[in-house]
Amino acid sequence: MSAPGPSRIPTMKKSFALSTLPLLFPALLLYGVFLLIPIFQSIYMSFFSWKGIASVPLVFVGLKNYANTFAGTRFWVAVANSGWFTLGGFLILMPLSFILALIITSKIRGLRFFKSTFFLPVVLPITAVGLIWTYLLYPNGGLVNSICKIFGSEGLNWLGDPRYAIFTAVVVNEWIYAGLNMLLFAAGMLAIPEDLYEAASIDGASAIERVFYIMIPNLKESFKIFSILCVTGCLRTFDLLFVMTNGGPGFSNYTEAIYSFTLTSQFNISQASAVAVVLAVVLMAIAALYVRHLARTTLAELS
Repeated sequence: MSAPGPSRIPTMKKSFALSTLPLLFPALLLYGVFLLIPIFQSIYMSFFSWKGIASVPLVFVGLKNYANTFAGTRFWVAVANSGWFTLGGFLILMPLSFILALIITSKIRGLRFFKSTFFLPVVLPITAVGLIWTYLLYPNGGLVNSICKIFGSEGLNWLGDPRYAIFTAVVVNEWIYAGLNMLLFAAGMLAIPEDLYEAASIDGASAIERVFYIMIPNLKESFKIFSILCVTGCLRTFDLLFVMTNGGPGFSNYTEAIYSFTLTSQFNISQASAVAVVLAVVLMAIAALYVRHLARTTLAELS
């Protein structure tokens, strides 16, 4: 059978596109109804004043909602808290996940037990995890403060004191997602050829030197993926803080998502839309920068 001529290739591509369109239509419909339409509706609502009541007309206010967002204290508290989560992700979650990945990729006894134990928090519902930690950190009778009393300390009001609440939530968040990022680093470690380690051992490199001079440089892509997931995930933090503190005490534990949700529950739909749009723009900008960097890296490797 002869290969199709050049004149038939565009026709075949068109035929293929028409045949696949019906298969894509259900997914595109859901994507448009549940994602694109709400996005454009939020952008539209952010330029109006509306309290969520159908009988009340919309009043065009221009950029007033955005001005109020940037002028308000709560928005900047939310930004700072997202910053704390991001900082905790790089200072706590990244090294913790890396160490756990080292453990599960090593040849030690009880490897299956360690894998299951480290990954267990990931499969638990966030609501359940938040409630469990809330009871553990309860100031009167909680397990953490009970242990503190054994060592002569009165313990702290971990979630009720604004000085400690956000940092406590950050630590719990790292505990939850350490297992997931452990798999990310473990996959990268297993992809490194064993020949590199063997050659380094022959040259007299110690185990620590093999980690720093062979493993870490070859995990560059894993660290890139972790970085984008960490930053975007921390900026979208909602469920854990909502379950553990409901954004309190006061608004000290607000994030952008909790702030937008709180405004919506107060029927301040327009202001909530403005906050959501600001968050979406920041996330899209980060994603665009990452895609641009990825494209440049790919082109550099191919050239």
